[in-house]
Amino acid sequence: MMVTKESIEVIAQSIGISTLSPDVSAALAPDVEYRVREVMQEAIKCMRHARRTTLMAHDVDSALHFRNLEPTCGFTSSKTVRLKRAPEHRDLYFFDDKDVELKNVLEAPLLNAPPDASITSHWLAIDGIQPSIPQNSPVQAISDVKRSEYKDDGLPARHVLSKELQIYYDKVTEWALTLSGSTVFRQALTSLETDPGLHPLVPFFTCFIAEEIVRNMDNYPILLALMRLARSLLHNPHVHLEPYLHQLMPSIITCLIAKRLGKRLSDSHWDLRNFTAGTVAATCKRFGHVYHNLLPRVTRSLLHTFLDPTKALPQHYGAIQGMVALGLNVVRFVVLPNLEPYLLLLLPEMAHEKQKDGAKRHEAWLVYGVLMVAAGRCLYERLKTSQTLLSPPTRSVWKTDGKLTNPRQSKRKASSDNLTHQPPLKKIAAEGIMQMSSTQMQMGLSAVPQQSPLVGRDVSPRTSATLGTDVDNFLFPLFDYFGESMLMFTPKHELSFFL
Repeated sequence: MMVTKESIEVIAQSIGISTLSPDVSAALAPDVEYRVREVMQEAIKCMRHARRTTLMAHDVDSALHFRNLEPTCGFTSSKTVRLKRAPEHRDLYFFDDKDVELKNVLEAPLLNAPPDASITSHWLAIDGIQPSIPQNSPVQAISDVKRSEYKDDGLPARHVLSKELQIYYDKVTEWALTLSGSTVFRQALTSLETDPGLHPLVPFFTCFIAEEIVRNMDNYPILLALMRLARSLLHNPHVHLEPYLHQLMPSIITCLIAKRLGKRLSDSHWDLRNFTAGTVAATCKRFGHVYHNLLPRVTRSLLHTFLDPTKALPQHYGAIQGMVALGLNVVRFVVLPNLEPYLLLLLPEMAHEKQKDGAKRHEAWLVYGVLMVAAGRCLYERLKTSQTLLSPPTRSVWKTDGKLTNPRQSKRKASSDNLTHQPPLKKIAAEGIMQMSSTQMQMGLSAVPQQSPLVGRDVSPRTSATLGTDVDNFLFPLFDYFGESMLMFTPKHELSFFL
């Protein structure tokens, strides 16, 4: 590239300088050439940064801006600019502009005035889906050519997370495994319950919970932290857990009815089972209307564990506690019909003469206690909601030897035909239920006479119809099974009928 002094003279004449000495033209030519080379080098850098091979006019403007120079005046065009050589001067070129008639310019209509500046709002996305509105750019459909390039056996698309969500996930999972009892982990659980922007992390948290529960079945603090993590996700109304319940529910059920949770005797796996039972109930309550078979399937799994005599007593405890948390209807129609045959199997484990292992005996009494609490709550609600269940007794009911005796008891018959007379399943009001703490559920045996149930009573096999809806079939079997312990679940007004 060479800038001659003749070019300098032509440029000077174009801006109105008619007398320019040859010495000045000769001095300006190399300096102008140096400055133009600098600008073009910067423009080429801009072109390469934009991954183009064609130099554009705005590349030159960007180069001038980088060197703090004023940009060229005029306008840019996407079309190629054509230059024509001047007839009188061999080295002079000019733009080949189209000739425009002045008459056409004067008769052209005026342009519309520009509108005032304003701000409008519209939805960019709703639940991750871009709505089809004029303000949003249209979603381009995948062409057949691009679709044919995809491979069916290729890797699935990666779920890309932002840097902030990745750090959040790493910190929460790290605290759950190492700082489960710290204040920072409790604050993280509070964030999981309320933060509306955590839905992209739901599949990662559910996978983390499922994997760590299998890996840490002998680590009680981690299991409790994972259950608290799952409970926090369930309480967050902004995340959608429905697609991931199939992965989350087996992990929660495992912490409820597993044979062994933790490896030390000091680990209170009973508290973990109580907490997990509440988590199962909360899950069924929130998603029962979405998956209508969720509650029946969970109840069926717990019932199978409850009725399996080969399962350990802690597993029976977790199954019973889970069914109690699911509601009184489940207790009444699932637990109570199987109460007497189960107590016949539990009785040898509670007797000191037949069970010499103190730990096994303690487990049996805890199972007996949770059964008593379940039956007592059902009895309390039944007496509260049925006004005509009890009437002033026409026959005497005596209290002798710490047992309640009903003169009509010998006249009752247990027949499987009574099952057909049971009313349909109804929703029992939850207000007024006697609230029992987890400590009372576990150690509620303090109010239970330390004598084996059913001792000195008729333990002949009965069918499940003995727990029907009338007063004889509902009340007196519970007093037969648990003795005077049922009195603490009897309302004060109804308690007068037994005194």
